[in-house]
Amino acid sequence: MKFFLESLASRMLEDSSEMGPLAKRRTLRKSTIFKMLVVLVMFEEKQKKDQEEWDRNYKLERKLFEKSHKRKIEMAMEYYNRMQEYYNNMDDMEICRLKRARFAAAAVGAAVSTQQSIQRRLWVKNRSQAWWQQCNHPDFPDSEFHKSFRMSRATFDHICEELNSVVAKEDTMLRAAIPVSQRVAVCIWRLATGEPLRLVSKRFGLGISTCHKLVLEVCAAIRSVLLPKYVHWPSKDRMQGSMKEFERISGIPRVIGAMYTTHIPIIAPKVNVALYFNKRHTERNQRTSYSITLQGIVDNTGSFTDVCIGWPGSMSDDIVLEKSDLFRWGVNGYLNGAWLVGSSSYPLLDWLLVPYVQRNLTWTQHAFNEKISDIQKIAKDAFSRLKGRWRCLEKRTEVKLQDLPVVLGACCVLHNICEQHNEGFDPELAFQLVDDEMCPERYLRSRSSMQARDSIAHNLLHHAHAGTSFL
Repeated sequence: MKFFLESLASRMLEDSSEMGPLAKRRTLRKSTIFKMLVVLVMFEEKQKKDQEEWDRNYKLERKLFEKSHKRKIEMAMEYYNRMQEYYNNMDDMEICRLKRARFAAAAVGAAVSTQQSIQRRLWVKNRSQAWWQQCNHPDFPDSEFHKSFRMSRATFDHICEELNSVVAKEDTMLRAAIPVSQRVAVCIWRLATGEPLRLVSKRFGLGISTCHKLVLEVCAAIRSVLLPKYVHWPSKDRMQGSMKEFERISGIPRVIGAMYTTHIPIIAPKVNVALYFNKRHTERNQRTSYSITLQGIVDNTGSFTDVCIGWPGSMSDDIVLEKSDLFRWGVNGYLNGAWLVGSSSYPLLDWLLVPYVQRNLTWTQHAFNEKISDIQKIAKDAFSRLKGRWRCLEKRTEVKLQDLPVVLGACCVLHNICEQHNEGFDPELAFQLVDDEMCPERYLRSRSSMQARDSIAHNLLHHAHAGTSFL
């Protein structure tokens, strides 16, 4: 086409030499127009070639990114499986050790029972339990009890009653069993204050190893008995109530929960240290930090409806989301057109609303981001109360890495119990969250979700739901 127009223009110039002045001017104008057409055609062809080259480069980069992303996921899963196998072997060794210890204790007991003439030695060291006896006394002020255990005595007794069948032990011929209330109190005090086991031991008049064992046993009992009752996906009626409350707060319809991911500091693990290295916390605190993640969904009351615990701290929030059961529910369409709301560290999905992150936002986008922040504040406040009530989450604890998810799950259950029993929260205990929000590499993954978000933002601005603080 280009060569045809050029030859036609040159032919017209040659023919114009044999024409009159008027015809020459007309021919020159036509020739100029043809040259302009030639330039436009050349520009269009160049633009088309550039677009084809850009498409090829984009497809190549996307293919390389997806390959790298898939490789990272495979490496993480391979490590996770190895870690699970390692911890299973450790559990088996621990079970064998406990069995040998029980057999040895039984043999000693039999030897003692056959030698009645020999005076039995002291098996339990005398320790003062005055502090716990004072707290457990009926006349102990409820305000002081609440300050110590983050809950009223009625709620504490309710937890003891729920766990009694699992936690209670029988007396032996060597010693009397520790009461259920004291067992639960040791665990809750340890979670609430984060005190070292040495101080917990002195406070309750028990051995250090005994206190550590009680914490793990009660946390495991909370996970097995109370977790299904207090941390579960909302029913239809509860979901409808959450939708109405979230819409009242933000004007965004069909929102059933807010999502947030926080990091829990840990002691450097002995294996695969790099996976747990938290680069952002290390740069902020100017000291090496390791962590695991805690992803949670909260409803309008600040109670957890879903948690995902234990992925290494080097993983970004979007990868942790992809590893969770929640992501599989959303991909399989189990959310039934409802929305969850997350921060800019999550991707935009067909069931997950996140704020706009590009520069030079319009008023509509600003207004939408403000409403998303109002919903996100509910999740952040819930996590702030979680870490404020259970101060063990603020610092590295004396718990093995394989046992830490059980402890974190128990904290989430106890948080829900306090929220649903309307236990007051001391503002002085509020914890300031410092988790960084990093935009994921694949932020936009669904064209339909982009259109749905734009439609919601448009409705907010044009139906008097949007705020004006950005003006």
